Amino acid sequence: MKNYQEGDLIICKVTDIVKTTVFVEAINGIKGSIVFSEVAPGRIRNIRVHVVPNKVIVCKILNVRENHLFLSLRRVKDKDRKEILAQYKKEKTYEVIMKKLLGDNWDKIFGKITEQQTLGDFIDDARENPEILKKYFDKEQIEKIKKIIEEKKGKEKEIKREFKLTSKDPEGIIKLKELLKGIEGIVYLGNSKFSIKRKTLDLKKTDSEIKNDLELIEKSAKKQKCEFEVLKH
Repeated sequence: MKNYQEGDLIICKVTDIVKTTVFVEAINGIKGSIVFSEVAPGRIRNIRVHVVPNKVIVCKILNVRENHLFLSLRRVKDKDRKEILAQYKKEKTYEVIMKKLLGDNWDKIFGKITEQQTLGDFIDDARENPEILKKYFDKEQIEKIKKIIEEKKGKEKEIKREFKLTSKDPEGIIKLKELLKGIEGIVYLGNSKFSIKRKTLDLKKTDSEIKNDLELIEKSAKKQKCEFEVLKH
């Protein structure tokens, strides 16, 4: 088990929601849980506004006991959450690229690299010092990887989708904030209009993720009796 410490921020995937507990799994397979009071402040009327199975979230470790992580979602600052998720998605993009390049050999190499550092840090280091690639790859592979790193450098694209979200409820503002909490890249444009903006190296994948988030917002909006509309772009 990785040496987790109280206060660490980690990436987790939601695996299940049972009664008043959200069960998650860290990216290395360690199990954890979040009680509802640590998902969001105040009374939670609909937990799926905040988390659903398979959603990737950033959690703060409250306690580690018997190979189980006790976590909090609400104690993670928005700035930290956005930065960690952005780094995670960047690393996943590189994983896909490396897997295509190296095939079955990649899993073993990936394990060795991540024993020392994250894949994102390794790529950043390799960009500055290509010599470190020799530790894991042969000459032909190194040339391909260097080309990929150079192609991806500074070529992030931005994807933006706009939508309208309104509520006639007296506590409508609170409802809207709860609906959108945890969705990356939300910007309020005024007049009940919002946008989701994300920078990415993989346009197709990120576009699909944004569509999934919009579908999640729409479902939650219906349950909360809010009006939702995706605006043409």
